[in-house]
Amino acid sequence: MQTAYITHPACLQHVMESFHPESPARLHAIQDQLIASGLYDLLQQHEAPRATREQLARVHSVDYLDSVEARAPAQGLIHLDPDTAMNPFTLEAALRASGAMVLATDLVLKRQVANAFCAIRPPGHHATRNQSMGFCIFNNVAVGVAHAMAAHSLARVAIADFDVHHGNGTEDIFKDEPRVMLCSTFQHPFYPYCGADSGSEHIINVPLPAGTTGAGFREAVQTQWLPALEAFQPEMLFISAGFDAHREDEMAGLGLVEADYTWVTQALKTLAEKHAQGRIVSVLEGGYALSALGRSATAHIKVLCS
Repeated sequence: MQTAYITHPACLQHVMESFHPESPARLHAIQDQLIASGLYDLLQQHEAPRATREQLARVHSVDYLDSVEARAPAQGLIHLDPDTAMNPFTLEAALRASGAMVLATDLVLKRQVANAFCAIRPPGHHATRNQSMGFCIFNNVAVGVAHAMAAHSLARVAIADFDVHHGNGTEDIFKDEPRVMLCSTFQHPFYPYCGADSGSEHIINVPLPAGTTGAGFREAVQTQWLPALEAFQPEMLFISAGFDAHREDEMAGLGLVEADYTWVTQALKTLAEKHAQGRIVSVLEGGYALSALGRSATAHIKVLCS
């Protein structure tokens, strides 16, 4: 079976400011590198549907959903928070971003594809139940996880988040949900300045100091993520795939390279094959150095396809 590649043109129309690092060029960088590598034509292409209100309300409060919808501008730009803005196309992009995760979850669980990668924006893992944050409006990975449990009756679902920033929104949504394990590595102290002192038996937070390279990252995954995931035995694995821990990404201070993303993807894939029938859905989070983003995402997707 193929790997699904799910995106939507609306995700290219969401633009904050011209200088903003979370830009449409990110999706172009990934697609261009996939085409250059020869992988693009091997992927099963899908356009993302809109997430429904019911799907979003599993992880966000109704008041928050009402607020986002009410504030969506007919023209110009409005800010939901200091880092996250909406233009007239943003709401559509955000609905498609979360909808991509619903479609990906359905495709994988119905065995129509082996696994899936959602090339979407805006990203999601900073969005909490009640607020936008850090370029994120709806928590896309959380929408997918909640759909897997609600629509497919899964009892144990895991999320692996290797973005350079802590997935605080995902933790906020699932901190009291023992059916969900979140494993998160992140630079600390660093935005969003939390996560190092939280966690539980099912929230596995691994803060990494600035300057950590692939060796330190791999050790964290081997000693903290993998034993916890082995014990948890997830029925499905979701990946918050942020590539901003790359050494070329000036937004942060970790030192990963493409080989590290290949390694962690293979480790997670091996675990998913053992416990979860190989069922993986991966979604784009961060990554702002365009060449590094394209190369890293392609390395990640290559493992999913293999």
